Amino acid sequence: MLENMSDKYTITKYQDGQFLDVEDVIVNEFPLTIYVNDMEFATMVCTPTHFEEMVVGFLASEGVIRSYNDVHSLSIDESRGYAYVMLKVNMTTNQEYYSKRFIGSCCGKSRQFYFHNDARTAKTSMSKTTITATQSIELMNQMQNSSQVFLETGGVHNAALCSPEEMIAVRTDIGRHNALDKLYGYSILNRVPVRNKIIVFSGRISSEVLLKAAKIGVGIVLSKSAPTDLAIKLAKDLNITAVGFIRGNSFNVYSCPERIID
Repeated sequence: MLENMSDKYTITKYQDGQFLDVEDVIVNEFPLTIYVNDMEFATMVCTPTHFEEMVVGFLASEGVIRSYNDVHSLSIDESRGYAYVMLKVNMTTNQEYYSKRFIGSCCGKSRQFYFHNDARTAKTSMSKTTITATQSIELMNQMQNSSQVFLETGGVHNAALCSPEEMIAVRTDIGRHNALDKLYGYSILNRVPVRNKIIVFSGRISSEVLLKAAKIGVGIVLSKSAPTDLAIKLAKDLNITAVGFIRGNSFNVYSCPERIID
């Protein structure tokens, strides 16, 4: 699928006091519009690979489906940029909630979400999985070195679904949320249990990324970059271990440190 993810362009490069015409590899950007039960639902700007996984993961994260058994049919028209999904039941998700802020409470804690659907679909982790510091660093190195598109373009995010011992699946996309949706879709389509799994991520742990991880159902998120303050608050509330700045032989643990062991 590498050929669908990038193209070569002749560009002008300035280096050491002179302009040069050189060939550069540029990542592809592709709009995919999703129709659910013949109604336009969302348009996702993405890297054009693993469309089915991305659509399934996105619909699951938005609470439209609970499993692939809810899907009657799914077809992708790559030439036109459309995904057509027919559900076995009528869609119950109210689309007006996507733009309405929601603040609720759970178990006595103040839980702040961006949208109503986040409150419906984000899960408090019950994971008992632990990982060593060495394993955390090794998984990050493996993920970063596995993405040829990132090494060539520097223009994509990488996300991997892992056990403490190994990577299970790696997905790449220009959108960090898309990369996570592809992993979610992969786990649904392949019936991979996620409670005992780990997400390794190349980008910043924003509150949206943390909520995506909660919707997938993992208990540990490892990132090369920084978290935001709201992501840390949500991680503590949702019982998710958030680890950032995994670089070299060091990292920072921002929540639920008991899952990171010697």
